[in-house]
Amino acid sequence: MTSPSSHPVLETALRACGLVAILRGVKPDEVADIGQALYQAGFRVIEVPLNSPEPLQSITTLRRTLPDDVVIGAGTVLSPEDVPRIAEAGGQIIVMPHSDAAVIRAARAAGMAVAPGVATPTEAFAALAAGAHVLKLFPAELLGPAVVKAWRAVLPKDVPLVPVGGITPDNMGAFLDAGAQGFGLGSALYRPGLTAAEVGERARGFVAAWRAVRPA
Repeated sequence: MTSPSSHPVLETALRACGLVAILRGVKPDEVADIGQALYQAGFRVIEVPLNSPEPLQSITTLRRTLPDDVVIGAGTVLSPEDVPRIAEAGGQIIVMPHSDAAVIRAARAAGMAVAPGVATPTEAFAALAAGAHVLKLFPAELLGPAVVKAWRAVLPKDVPLVPVGGITPDNMGAFLDAGAQGFGLGSALYRPGLTAAEVGERARGFVAAWRAVRPA
């Protein structure tokens, strides 16, 4: 039986590669090439934050140009009113910096995956009660692997815990050993001004590190 907290499409993507590309600041005229570079490197989840230039256009472009096994979505989603517009653009996942239950419920009502940002166990359990599929541990560079290990002892085993913030190829192993199931990657992977080739090179480095340290 499928758990109420599960989202099969997202779970399949994260099993293929537990790395989420965060393209904050990407422009619609460059996003297709960057998306292709990420896909070729092995990424299967890509997020365009809403504080990027014309984010809905970029989401539509990614959905139109990338294969169906890639989950495309929006990040920095702050309001439930944004959810229908993201869904109409082709988004499949809502990623949040916070854990507003109204946004979580709106995403669930739209049939979308939802990953709220949490920084305490209280926020984590409240987000799960509201319907979160994935917990985004944010900011990971301040919380660290010790927090992941402590949370993993009390959170449901089937809920993915995905640290975001300050993740590098060198520190992924410590987080995975503590119980993380994936990572969100921001400026270490992409920042405005990088070419698709440069993003692809960084992406291959992250995927190589992921494959070297992920649990069997």
